[in-house]
Amino acid sequence: MNLSLSFLGGAGTVTGSKFLLDDGEHRILIDCGLFQGYKALRLKNWAPLPVDPASIGAVLLTHAHIDHSGYIPLLINRGYRGRIFCTLATQDLCGILLPDAGHLAERDADFANRKGFSKHKPALPLYTEADAQRALDYLQPVPFETTQKIPGGAMARFRRAGHILGAASIEIEWHGRRIVFSGDLGRYDDPIMADPAAVDNADYLLVESTYGDRRHETTDPEQALGAIVNRTVARSGTVIIPSFAVGRAQSLLFHIAYMKLAGIIRKDLPVFLDSPMAIKASGILSRHPRGHRLTPEQSEILAQAAYYVETGDESRELTANPMPKIIISASGMATGGRVLHHLEHYAPDAHNAIVFAGFQAGGTRGAAMVEGTDMIKIYGHYVPVRAEVSNLPMLSAHADRGELMRWLKAFKKPPTTTFIIHGEPSAADTFRHDIEQDLGWNVIVPDHGQKIVLA
Repeated sequence: MNLSLSFLGGAGTVTGSKFLLDDGEHRILIDCGLFQGYKALRLKNWAPLPVDPASIGAVLLTHAHIDHSGYIPLLINRGYRGRIFCTLATQDLCGILLPDAGHLAERDADFANRKGFSKHKPALPLYTEADAQRALDYLQPVPFETTQKIPGGAMARFRRAGHILGAASIEIEWHGRRIVFSGDLGRYDDPIMADPAAVDNADYLLVESTYGDRRHETTDPEQALGAIVNRTVARSGTVIIPSFAVGRAQSLLFHIAYMKLAGIIRKDLPVFLDSPMAIKASGILSRHPRGHRLTPEQSEILAQAAYYVETGDESRELTANPMPKIIISASGMATGGRVLHHLEHYAPDAHNAIVFAGFQAGGTRGAAMVEGTDMIKIYGHYVPVRAEVSNLPMLSAHADRGELMRWLKAFKKPPTTTFIIHGEPSAADTFRHDIEQDLGWNVIVPDHGQKIVLA
C-alpha cells in the first residue's frame, strides 16, 4: 500500500512542527505545533490545514513545547475528534502550556483592542483558554518503550529524547515501513535530563537540525553566566533572563543554585522566578522522578533557588524595585508573557543585562536583540535597548551538530531516506551536507507543504 509523508510545518523553520502520514485511507499527524517568529510564519496559524482535521485518525506528540503542541486546540476547533498520544509527562506539561497559550492569546487581543494598535477590529485570539482546556481531554498517555496501537493499524513506540521532561523520539511501524521522528533531541551529559535514547533502525528518518550548523561552546555555563551577573551587579543593575517556562527555567535555577554554593555569585543575591507556568512546571518535574537525573536532594535545592512570583501585581512590584537581582521570566524568545514588561522597564538602562539561554527563532524579539538591534517593539511602541545583551547557547536543551551526529551514528544501517527538519534553511542545509559527507546517507531537506511517497 502506498504511504505518503507531508511536511505541513517544521520544514524550512524551527517552528510549527506538523508531519502527516497518509496511506490513502487513514492519516496520522506527528506533532501539532504553532508557527512562531516572523509574521509570515505566524499568519500560517490562521490558515486552514491543507487536509480536513476531521479526516485525521490520530495525533502523536513528541513533546509539550508550543511549537510542537500549540496547534491542538485549533485542530479540535476545526473538527478533529481522535486521540492525541503522548507520554505522561507531556500530558502533564500540556496541561499548563496549552491553557497558558490560550490565556495569553486572549489577553493580548484584549490589550490590543483597549489600546487600539491592532489592524483588526476587533482583534481576536487564535484560541481561548477554554478551548485549550477542552483539548486536554483528547490526550492519551503512553509509557516509554511500549508498543501502542494507533487507529489505522500503525504501531508506535516512544523513546526518551532528552530535551525536556517527557520528550520522545517516536518510531512508527506501518505497512511494513519503519518511520522514525527524532523530535527535539537533548544534550548528552546534561545535569538534569538523561541522554537521548539510541535508535538503531529506520526505513525513513526525520531528524531535527536546530543547531545542525554549529557546536555549542564548551565554556562552563556557570562561569559564563556568573561573569555576566557579577559585572551587572557591580554596576547596580538587574539581570533579566527570558526563559522557556518548561525545561530551560528549571535548568537555569539548577545552575544558579550551584553558582551560589560554589561562590561564583553572591549567596544573598535575590533570584525571582516570575512565571506561574514555570513554577507549575517545576512542580511537575518533582512528580516525575524517573524522568530526570536529579536526586531528591538536588530537586530540593532547585526548588529553593528562587522566590516565586505568582501574581501580576507582584510582578509589577518586582519591576519597580531598583535592587540588583536576577529575574527569570517567560517567554524564552521574548514573544510574550511577563518578560515583556520587564524588558520595557530594564532594556533602556545600560546598567542592566539581558541574557538569552538558547535558540532564538528569526523574527522574534529575542533574535533581534541577540543580533544587536537598538530598538524593540513592545505593546505597540518602540523601546530602546541599551542594556548589555548576551546569548549563552551552551544552556540550550537542543543537541548541537556533534551531538546530532552522535545520535545518528547509532543506526546500524543508513535509512532509505533521511529528512532534515526543524531548522532554519542554513542550518538544515549545512547538516544535510555533513551527513552526506560523513555518513554517506541519502538526505533531503524538504520544503514546507511538500508531499513525498515512501516506497
